Amino acid sequence: MIELLTISFKDLINPEFYINNGGLWVLLFIVFAETGLMVGFFLPGDSLLFVAGIYSQKLVDKLIPGGSGSDIVDLSILLVLISACGILGNMAGYWFGKKSGPFLFHRKDTFFFKKRHLYDAKAFYDKHGGQAIVFARFLPIIRTFAPIVAGIVQMDKKKFIYYNIIGSVSWVFTMLVAGHYLDKFFLNKFGFDLKKHLEIIVIAIVLVTTLPVLYKLFFGKRADNPLEEKSREK
Repeated sequence: MIELLTISFKDLINPEFYINNGGLWVLLFIVFAETGLMVGFFLPGDSLLFVAGIYSQKLVDKLIPGGSGSDIVDLSILLVLISACGILGNMAGYWFGKKSGPFLFHRKDTFFFKKRHLYDAKAFYDKHGGQAIVFARFLPIIRTFAPIVAGIVQMDKKKFIYYNIIGSVSWVFTMLVAGHYLDKFFLNKFGFDLKKHLEIIVIAIVLVTTLPVLYKLFFGKRADNPLEEKSREK
C-alpha cells in the first residue's frame, strides 16, 4: 500500500521539509519557481539555501553516491546548479514581464497575485536601476517580481543578463557558505548543532531578510498606482 504524504502549510515554509522529502531536484525547482514564477513568492528561498549549505553532502549524494568527499567540491556543485536555476528563473520572469506587462497591471488581485507587490518591485527597480536585480535577490517577494518589472520596463536584455548572473551567484554563494561554515563553526566552537535548532535559525533568517520589505509595506511610501492616479485625475 502506498503511504500518502500529508503536507501542511507549515511544511511548505519549512526548508528542512524540502531537503528531507525532495532533495536536490526539489531544491532546484523551488529556486527556479521563486525567481521565475509569480506563485513562488511565499517559498523559503533564503532559509532553504542556508539549510542546503548545512546539508550539502546529503544533497550532492543524489548525484554522487557518498558525496564527493570534499566540502569545497560539494558546495561548488550546488553553487553551479542552484545559480543556474536562479538565472533561468529570472530569465523566465523577464520574458513573462516583457510579453504580458500591460495585462499584469490591469489584472485583479488573487490569493497568489497581489498587484501591490508589483508596484513595490517597480519602485525598488526605479530607485536602484540595474543593481536592483542584484539587490532583489536578497529580499523575499521583491526578488520574485523584480525580473518581471525589468521585462515590463523593457530593460536592455544584455544588461539584465549581466546583473542577473551576478545577483544569482552572489545570493547562492552567500547563503550556501554561511549555512555550511556557520554550522561547523558553532558545532566546533560552542558544541551547538544548528541542525537541532533549525526553527530558530529559519525564523532569524526570515526576520532579517523580510524586515526591510515589511518596513516598506507598513511605514514606507507606497509606489504610486498609475491606475489610481488616472482615477483621481478624472
